[in-house]
Amino acid sequence: MSHAGGAEESSASDASGRDWRAWLDQNGSRMLLFARNQTRSAEDAEDVFQDALVKLARKVEEGSFDGGQESWKPYLYTAIRRLSIDLGRKNDRRSKREEKSEADRRGQTGGLDDPWFESNSSSHETRSLLEENLKLLPQKFSEVIVMKIWGERTFAEIGETLGVSLNTVASRYRYGLERLRKSLSSSRLLEDL
Repeated sequence: MSHAGGAEESSASDASGRDWRAWLDQNGSRMLLFARNQTRSAEDAEDVFQDALVKLARKVEEGSFDGGQESWKPYLYTAIRRLSIDLGRKNDRRSKREEKSEADRRGQTGGLDDPWFESNSSSHETRSLLEENLKLLPQKFSEVIVMKIWGERTFAEIGETLGVSLNTVASRYRYGLERLRKSLSSSRLLEDL
């Protein structure tokens, strides 16, 4: 008896799959065109269209979708529009953050690409060695050192940015500098510095 029930579910699933394919064949290109009109790139349009289809499919599968196939198009138009607006806002926020970060970097560096160790008193070899050793530190130490020294941030500002306590920032800074000194002192012994 359970075998017959499984066959019924399988044939219902096959019919449902054919319904989706037939509907998409008839309406998919129109919906994608609408998504392209709502987004800034073809890739974004495809992503938004796919997300909207997935939402619809889940609602239909769960049985929480009100209406039949005739309601799919209005639902998708609304979902595509909303998802496109959300994606546009997200991209705008990211662009603004990146622009602000780049403007801050240019302001702090005088427009130089990588000015970490720019100094009249430092040789190129010394700068390279310092940078290499800093990059070898664990990220939790190097990010605090970079934010403190080159970013001219306070421990409180760094803690807020990283989501850690002031004491944690201070200890990471202290331990990071200690490790950096040790790695540089071994370089001095080898007369690299």
